Formats: sequence, C-alpha cells, structure tokens
Amino acid sequence: MKTFRFAACAAAALLVAGPAAAAAGVAPETPAQDLTRAARMGAWGFDLAGRNAAIAPGQSLFGHANGTYMDKLVIPADRSSYGAFNALDELSRARMRAVVDRAAANTAATGAEAQVGALYRSFMDEKTVEALGTRPLAADLARVRAARSRDDIARLMGMTARGFGQSFFNPQVYDDAKSPLQYAVYLSQGGITLPDRDYYLEARFAPQRAAYEAYIVQMLRLGGWAAPEASAKAIVAMETEIAKVSWAQEQRRDADKTYNPYTIAELEELAPGFNWKAMLAGADLMAARRVIVAENTAFPKIAAIYAHTDPDTLKAWLAFTTIDQAAGYLPAAFVDAKFAFRSKTLSGIPAQQPRWKRGVNLVDGNLGEALGKVYVETYFPAESKAAMEALVGDLKTAMGARIQKLDWMSPETKVKASEKLAKFNVKIGYPDKWRDYSSLVIKDGDLYGNVARAAAFDWGFRAARLNQPVDRAEWEMTPATINAYYSATKNEIVFPAAILQPPFFDPKGDAAINYGGIGAVIGHEIIHGFDDQGRKSDGDGRLTEWWTKADEEKFNARAESFGKQYAATEILPGAKINGALTMGENIADLGGLQLALEAYRISLKGQPAPVIEGLTGSQRVFLGWAQVWRGKYRDDYMKQLLVSDPHSPPLARVDIPVRNIDAFYEAFAVKPGDPMYIPPAERVRIW
Repeated sequence: MKTFRFAACAAAALLVAGPAAAAAGVAPETPAQDLTRAARMGAWGFDLAGRNAAIAPGQSLFGHANGTYMDKLVIPADRSSYGAFNALDELSRARMRAVVDRAAANTAATGAEAQVGALYRSFMDEKTVEALGTRPLAADLARVRAARSRDDIARLMGMTARGFGQSFFNPQVYDDAKSPLQYAVYLSQGGITLPDRDYYLEARFAPQRAAYEAYIVQMLRLGGWAAPEASAKAIVAMETEIAKVSWAQEQRRDADKTYNPYTIAELEELAPGFNWKAMLAGADLMAARRVIVAENTAFPKIAAIYAHTDPDTLKAWLAFTTIDQAAGYLPAAFVDAKFAFRSKTLSGIPAQQPRWKRGVNLVDGNLGEALGKVYVETYFPAESKAAMEALVGDLKTAMGARIQKLDWMSPETKVKASEKLAKFNVKIGYPDKWRDYSSLVIKDGDLYGNVARAAAFDWGFRAARLNQPVDRAEWEMTPATINAYYSATKNEIVFPAAILQPPFFDPKGDAAINYGGIGAVIGHEIIHGFDDQGRKSDGDGRLTEWWTKADEEKFNARAESFGKQYAATEILPGAKINGALTMGENIADLGGLQLALEAYRISLKGQPAPVIEGLTGSQRVFLGWAQVWRGKYRDDYMKQLLVSDPHSPPLARVDIPVRNIDAFYEAFAVKPGDPMYIPPAERVRIW
C-alpha cells in the first residue's frame, strides 16, 4: 500500500520510516524472554553500563553516553540499523504479534478481529501462495498488456493509486495547505523507483544502477513479460531522464514552492503530452475542480518524457513496478529477488526478516487501527496518557516563555507566534474515533487479493473525502508506531502509544531522563511548528506569511548558519550531511532539547534538582537525549539516508545541537580546546 507526501502538507515526523527492524537488544531472542514486556534502562532510566567514561562529554556527548553500548552492539542480520528506536519497534511488533496470533487462532471471530486473523493467516499460508504461483498477478499484467495508447497507459497510472504499480505523477488527497478545513488533490513527481535521483546521476551509485537493471530483468522474467533485457535497458534510460529533470529532495520540502494550484485546464496547458483527465479518472479523482502541483517546473519536462517514450517501454515499466510492489505477496522466487535487491544491495541487510514479522507489519499497515485498538487496551495504561499531558503542558509553558525572551524577533511577530502556540492541538496514545474497516473483504487463502483490496479500500476512503471538510480527529500513524509527528495543516502534535516506553518515557524512572527523552521529543514536535517550513503556517494551519520581513531574514540567517555545521560533518568517507535537506529536523532537535531543559526546571517548582549517582539534573537531561539516539547503521543504508532522509544521523542529532546550548557547557564543564567547544558568539540561537 502506497502513501505519498508533499512538503506543503506533510507531517514532520521524528524519525524516518526505514526498512523494518530487528531483534531486541544485542542478544538474540530466546524462548524464555517475555518479548511483550518493556525493558527498563538501568535502575532509574539511564543505562550507566552503556556509557563510556573514557570519552568526556566535551569530546562527544554521544560517545560518552553510548560508547560502551555501541562497542558491543551488533546489528541483527535482518536489520539495516539497530538502536533504541529499533528495540522499541521489536517490543511493539512482539505485542502486535500476540494480538494477531490470538485473532488468527480464533476462526469463529467476527468483525475486525476476524479481518485481522484472516489477513495474517493468508500471509502465513506459504503453501497456498506457492500453489497459486503467478495466477494472482495475471489480471493486473493483462490490463497493462491490453493498453492500446498512451491515454490508456495514463489511466492505468491513475489506477496504481488504488493498487499495485507506480505512476509518473503521484496523487494524494490531503488537507489544503491554504484552506486547511478542506481536502484537496495534490500531485507530486514520480517515475523513478530507486531511493533518490542521485542514484541515477552520481558515479558513486554506479554499482547500484547496474544491479537495478539486472533486478528489472529478473522481475520481468519472473512475471512472464516479453523481452526483459531490452525492456530493462529502456526503463533505466527512461528513469535516468526523469531523474535529470526531477527536483532535489531539499527543494521538495519547501512549503511555498510546492504549493502551486491549477485548474485541470491549466494543468493540461502547463504539462501537455500526458492525459491528465485519464489519469485522474483512473484514480477516481474526476471530482477534482483543481489540483495542487508540487514540483511544477518538473511536470512539463516529465510529461514530455512520457510523450516521447515508446509505449512498449511505458507498459514494461508499469509491469515492472506492479511486480516489484506485489512481490512480497507472491511465491518465494519473487520475495527473494526483491529482498536481494531492495534490502541487501540497497541497504546492506544480509538476511530476510522472519515471515511472522512481515506478516505483523502487513496487518499493521492495512488494519492498523483495528489492531491498534486492542494494542492500547492491552498495553497502554491510562496513567501514561495523564503523565504525557502534564509533560506537554510544561513544554508548552517553556515554549511560551522562550518566545517572549527572543532577542531577534519583533513584538509583532511574537504576538502571532504565541497565538499559534496557544492553538496547538495535542493527540496522545490513540484516536478518539477508530477507523471502520467493515466493508473491506479479507479472505483466507487469498493473500494477493487481500492486499489489493486493502489498497483499494484505503484509496477509496481517501478519494471519497475530496471537496469534503477535513476530519480533524484523524491520525496519520497507528497506535503501535514508534514515532511522533507534527501536522502543519492541523497545527497539532501527535504521540502514538507505542513510543511512550523506555528509553523515551519510564513512568517509574527519573524525571530528568524522561524530560531528556520524551520531553525533548515533545519539544521537537512543538518546534516543528516553528522550523524553517512549519513557521510558514499560522495557528489555524493555513500556509500564509505572518512574519515581518526583518524577522524572516534574521531567522533565515540563523538557520543557514546552523545548517553549515551539519554540512561540514562527514559521516562516511566523502559523504557529508545535507544541511538544507535536514534543516527542519535539525532546528527541531536544537529547540526541542532546549525546551526539555526548561520544562524540567519548571517541573521542579523551585526545588533543587536531585543528584543521582553523581549526576546533576541538567546532566541527566542531556544524557536522556543522547540515550534515545544510540544506534548503528549499515554503510549502504547510511548512504541511502544521506541523500534521501530529512533527518541527520544519530551522532549528529546528539552532538551538534548540544554544542549550541550554553547549559551543556555549564553541565559538563566543557572548555576551549575540547572538540565539542564552540565560542559563545558562534553558537546558533534560534528558538
């Protein structure tokens, strides 16, 4: 099932959604472990045994807090990375497995439980999948073969929104960024299937390109498509031309530049050569009175490539993308081929995940709120939600005070910033209104059909909202997701139940560690409302200019200076962080940690912070922040993230923000000459 995001309307998440992840801790799972029980971090919330006291905080806070853990950490074979987030992901998956196992065993179940059980059973029924062979795929490929013209192909590309396959232009129905109480159709560039345009254009990715062409041949051959070698060469050549004219990732996150409304007639004039009405009809979006185009200068160029590409190549591309997306629900030959390229070659993962993990992921991705409802009833205590509400209150108080103390912002803009903060909505744990899946048909023994119907069901749900009022109660993540997000159009921060576990939040742990963990996460999401893109939307979620020009210039100068610190950081030989791509997340990390520090002080209500095992309250807040980012990445996966992910790597997320916070120097006596030291005049101060 596909989801597409656009800078002007997207939610800013805490963490990239990467390849699914691995077994808990450094040690392998054992039958004696209770994999549904959250593990505490040390005696009071911090893993002292994972610290490396030989590395001073002034050398690297990340290394000091996590050095021994990192030395011992081995990335599990079915993972591209492993660390604190991944350990929680495994906890969440183990809990979901307990839910789906019960549902799958109850063949007399009804309603949502029956759907959960049947979907999981159909995935785990490998014997039936193998026996069916490519028959489930045949109808989709037959539609592609039957296309007689480019207009037919454009319609098929529209149909991929509700099924398998991809399009040169990706539709989504989302809150209108300039009229956020109404839904609108967004269109963004497509046409490439490697992780980023750089994979087609840079010499360092030549091995991946060669492997990609071989993978296309393999998939087309498995699907019974004629002339796979010639088709693969033509497909790679076509995608390379699209990559050349596509916007770079950092351009695509600009909320102003990606908001370009057109009537259908204006879109046809902007980008002739592609049948827009046929594509919209295929996607069930003919009710659209206008569309909002993201990368508007790329659209005419991509449409021209479409118009000049041989229809047989276009059909082969549609066939390949259909097989590629459907591969996980077909026989093992397809599954193994996709894993070998998408996971092993591109991300360096040596081993396939156990089938049960993939099955649980499938259920969460397609019946996430049905599964999530049972998840929160079983694993999310009411006191966790109450504690989070108190934490959020402290963080908002801290943010309000910081706005008033800013020395670079005018009183006029401060008033509007305070108004926006006052209008922040907060969602914790789970939706107040659960999704109704009752019309979705799930059958035993029909894995491919189940997934196809689930995709069509989800797209139908979204497409039917067009021109309707926005449902502000809706969530964009399931309760069992280890993440959090800020929505600019709803001006809200959202924290799914599953992230409210150690090391982020321990209801029995030290308050300072909690403020450095979940408190800084809350602060991070609050700051997203005021980062380089979030700041462009007002308190009602409307994309509009509410800053004075002078304030905007001061903000941009500080943000640019901050970005240079990241751009100078080399993560792998010859590979540095893209400071423009990661700007929003970097600003959120810096501001969020500062808010956490101040909120912790507010929580003390004038009393001195306790000292625990020689560590002051401020030190523990910083250590709590460092602890949540501990983890390792495989080199191939890191290379992928550096060109495609708006988040900086973990070491940078810890060490670069703290170098700009005066309290860090005071807490750990960091002095000139220490590697972490930045002179006060050069420290970036934004929020």
